Parts: sequence; structure tokens; C-alpha cells
Amino acid sequence: MATIDVTAENFNDLIKNNDFVIVDFWAPWCGPCKGFAPVYEELSEKYPDIVFAKVNTEEEQQLAAEFQIRSIPTLMLFREQIILFAQPGALQGSQLEQVIEQAQGLDMEQVRKDIEQQQAEQATKQ
Repeated sequence: MATIDVTAENFNDLIKNNDFVIVDFWAPWCGPCKGFAPVYEELSEKYPDIVFAKVNTEEEQQLAAEFQIRSIPTLMLFREQIILFAQPGALQGSQLEQVIEQAQGLDMEQVRKDIEQQQAEQATKQ
């Protein structure tokens, strides 16, 4: 599957309607973004069951602000609507593959339980 461009209008639907989404926040003037683009595109072909999305931060400033994007490229990985990975900087293909494989191996039921426990602990501290 090729990468798809995402806007503020379709971002939430994309995350809700797909179990596994990787988002590349980028800009046309960004050198590292341009260097990373072929790697990202190649991996989108290797993992057809994962949605590889791209957000142009110049055109989608509201979306970039919502996710507090301060450096580009920034990658975010969502699985079952949960952000499992968020990191600025271009990754090598092998590094991104490791992130994908780790995310695929997670027990999402356990992840949800861990999040609920952390939220409960934070609520009791307040």
C-alpha cells in the first residue's frame, strides 16, 4: 500500500477505522523529511496491512499543534487508537521495522490494562 496524505478532516476517521497506522509528520522544505520519504514509501509496500499516512505540517498546522509536533520529521505509531510510539527524527528502514515488529508483538489488552492502571494511579495522586 502506498502512503496516504492525511488532513485534519480525515485524521480521526483514519485512526478509528484502522487497527495499525503510522503517521509521518513532515514538511516540503525539510531535508531530512525528503531523505526519509523513500524509506517510508518502501516500507509501506512491505507492510500492506499497515496504513502509512503523511501529514504535511505546513498545510495542517492545527493537526501538528494538536500533537505538539516541534521537530520534523516526527513519526507516530497508533495501534487500536493508542499511540505506542512517537519520536522526532528520521529513522533508518531497519529501525522503523524494529518499531513495527515490537508494536505488532504487543498484547493490546495488556497495554489497555497498563494505561488504565497508570491513569488510576495518577488520579489518586491528585
